[in-house]
Amino acid sequence: MINSLTLKFGRAPGIAAAPLTTTPITVFVGPNHSGKSKVLQEIFSYCREGVNDANNVILKSLELAGLPLEEARDRIKRVTLTAQPNESLALGNIFVGKGQHKLQVPLARLEDILQKPTQSMNAFCQWFLQFNTLMLDGRSRIGLVGNQPAGDLQQMPATSFQVLFTDDTRRKEVRRIIYDAFGLYFTIDPTRLGELRLRLAPRTPNSNLEERGIHSEAVAYHAAALPIEQASDGVKAFTGIITEIIAGDPQIMLIDEPEAFLHPALAYTLGKEISLASAGSRKRLFVSTHSSSFVMGCIQSGTPVNIVRLTYRRNVATARLLPSRDILRLMRNPLLRSTGVLNGLFYEFVIVTESDADRAFYQEVNERLLRFKPELGIPNCLFLNAQNKQTVRTIIRPLRELGIPAAGVVDIDVLKEGGSVWTDFLSSGFVPEMEQQPLGSLRAAVLQKFTATGKDMKRDGGIDLLSASEREAASNLFDKLAQYGLFVVRRGELESWLPQLKASGHGPSWLIEVFEKMGEDPETPKYLRPAADDVWEFIGFIRTWLAEPGRRGIPS
Repeated sequence: MINSLTLKFGRAPGIAAAPLTTTPITVFVGPNHSGKSKVLQEIFSYCREGVNDANNVILKSLELAGLPLEEARDRIKRVTLTAQPNESLALGNIFVGKGQHKLQVPLARLEDILQKPTQSMNAFCQWFLQFNTLMLDGRSRIGLVGNQPAGDLQQMPATSFQVLFTDDTRRKEVRRIIYDAFGLYFTIDPTRLGELRLRLAPRTPNSNLEERGIHSEAVAYHAAALPIEQASDGVKAFTGIITEIIAGDPQIMLIDEPEAFLHPALAYTLGKEISLASAGSRKRLFVSTHSSSFVMGCIQSGTPVNIVRLTYRRNVATARLLPSRDILRLMRNPLLRSTGVLNGLFYEFVIVTESDADRAFYQEVNERLLRFKPELGIPNCLFLNAQNKQTVRTIIRPLRELGIPAAGVVDIDVLKEGGSVWTDFLSSGFVPEMEQQPLGSLRAAVLQKFTATGKDMKRDGGIDLLSASEREAASNLFDKLAQYGLFVVRRGELESWLPQLKASGHGPSWLIEVFEKMGEDPETPKYLRPAADDVWEFIGFIRTWLAEPGRRGIPS
């Protein structure tokens, strides 16, 4: 029904938004407070009213597609309600609605509007689409598994349970999914006359009659099964979404944080199964999520999926369509997969370090800054580690291609990396190609001056080993790299920070000692609080680049 949507902002500041052609599933990702839940609410409101709300902050417009006449007539039958004895119905009119919400509308006019929604968008939505749109949050999806009326088997099924009870194929598909997820067999229990209940059985029914009947064997089978209301919230939420996707009638479904109550493996399974169930249909599913596992389930299903990353900072909003193939490429790389790089989709910023010791140290420094010196700390930042300085570039480049501000932090001996290794490092930060050769020449000259000192640039003082003019040249080089989010530890290496603590060793052993000397209880004198220099200033320097909306190094 929804052919495309247009948001109020584009992929970068100053770039207008292009219409987004919908696929069976559109997944909104991004940091907290970026508008993921809000856009679902605005889509839901439009589907009910058919008009653009002047108060919308994210959604600009929707384009609705019409239906062929026969399909329109079939859809009308599904929302048509029977007139009650005390209700009068004008000639040529029908009642449409759902539950207690009922409207009287002219049938011929409704058929025309379903074929050509642009004739009257508000009538299309208010007479039809609102009854075919379902919004689910954490609690409402659990409510989907509550008991439902058994209904009249002589009539068309009106609820998802009635559909599953009468449709063997769909019921078996739900049973397969639930068994794969929980090792129990989904079944519909009719033995409370007039109601249908969900249960999870330890075995499959021996026959349809054992499941659908009300004789003694059927009663015994259901009595041995677990009532769904006694299951965990995760089981209920998962089952509710699956039953509604496979058997429910809504053409538009919006789910806020489907991973709620689910561990990562189940979130992955849910993403994969609802994507497969939506494939090849006119139904449109819109999801907001914080789960990389759910996103990967959607992508690896093979179903066409839109991944849209929203951001909002300093009154600047962006919306970037992330190609599924690019995200899949990320996860096929063993290094990227092992570092959890896809989690960067849900943070404002990412910092990539050379090793795990670097990551742990800088992350702790940032946590203390956020608590005691927030003007220097980096909020909503994910710290990742590569395996060495060469693989830092392997991580930051694809993140930046997805529009995620990713800073790289390397030791000063990056200057030793000449040739293609150096140019690849610059390219990962999207330093313009015309500037790479001059920077390469400056790198070689600075390296020569370090070599002439006869000392180790990493461990013997870093940039302080150079004369004043040489130090200025080296600083100019590092300043240029920093403009593109490539940060060099000018004092040498990780272990050069906080020299007053006199921590010894290297890598993990240094980290253990320096953490011990930094203290862990803020209420004790031993606890090291942030200052305005040293590593605290360094993190603040990185923050400056990350927080700048017009930062260099992010392809637009």
